[in-house]
Amino acid sequence: MFDGLRNDASDTSGFDDQPVEFYPDDKPSAPKRAKKSSSQSKKIFGLTAVQRFILSLMLLISVCLLGAGFLIMTEKFVF
Repeated sequence: MFDGLRNDASDTSGFDDQPVEFYPDDKPSAPKRAKKSSSQSKKIFGLTAVQRFILSLMLLISVCLLGAGFLIMTEKFVF
């Protein structure tokens, strides 16, 4: 199975016989992107930091109210 493995590895067969044609000067360069302004790069999902904070507070309040309502419905929380 492995007879002549070193001979096979030392042979110059396959793509080694073909010359490499790479000319980096002829290759078209990628278009350069415009830099984003600092106010634009700080936005996530198109929201500013204050908007994200208010949204997270609203989500926290709604989860707390739903949890409290569920506890009251199941009579695990009593006033």
